Amino acid sequence: MQNVCHDGRETTYRRTDFGNDAPPVVYVHGSGGSHEVWVHQYGRRENVRPAVALDLSGHGESDDIDTDPGRETLDAYADDVYAVAREVDAGVLVGNSLGGAVVLHLLIERDIEPEAVVLCGTGAKLGVTDELRDLLRDDLEGVAEFLHGADMLFHDASEDDRQASKASLHEAGREVIHRDFMSCAAFDVRQQLDTVEVPCLAITGEHDQLTPTSFHSYLAEKIPTCEQMTVADAAHLSMLEQPERWNNSVNSFLTSV
Repeated sequence: MQNVCHDGRETTYRRTDFGNDAPPVVYVHGSGGSHEVWVHQYGRRENVRPAVALDLSGHGESDDIDTDPGRETLDAYADDVYAVAREVDAGVLVGNSLGGAVVLHLLIERDIEPEAVVLCGTGAKLGVTDELRDLLRDDLEGVAEFLHGADMLFHDASEDDRQASKASLHEAGREVIHRDFMSCAAFDVRQQLDTVEVPCLAITGEHDQLTPTSFHSYLAEKIPTCEQMTVADAAHLSMLEQPERWNNSVNSFLTSV
């Protein structure tokens, strides 16, 4: 793991390039996750770009922050991504769920122009159900069970993947997960999507109930240079559940741009 110092804290990231010197892809995880959710992306030689997968503040090995959920947290997470992107001279940004919101926030609010962006399992507005809000107050185990319900994070994942995903949530802890999801609840850039000018791909699993395919159809309609793809037999974490299909789709998009 490597790190970059910025804004009084350290953000950690993992880089793999297999001898490829192209500008890398920077991968941004979602709520309660870490860089490890991208293991099938940074661990594959056949991917067309080097991979850089980071831990947002308070996740994995990165220093934590003391921010209120919402705009303040989104700004801080955007600082994390911006710092890593500058450090590694990123060519592409990829964000899943909250990570996708952070990437959109960065594109709209900061002076950064990657070659392309992939928005995975995310949307221009991210809601949080009343049931999940209640669980987030004091029931981390309940949150884990909710997110691992039918067609939420996974459609038909292995038990190992499910247990690893639950362990990641417990490692992040309730306070960080609450901050993450309530920042998602505050996120809404529907009125700013026409300012995004870089080539984009909106992609998720066909069974995703957290950010349905309709969210990605909306992104493809409202962002001037955005196309949509759907990963069969997967839900929200399509890059983890169906890595071959996900990687092939994203590599095809990146090759085309």
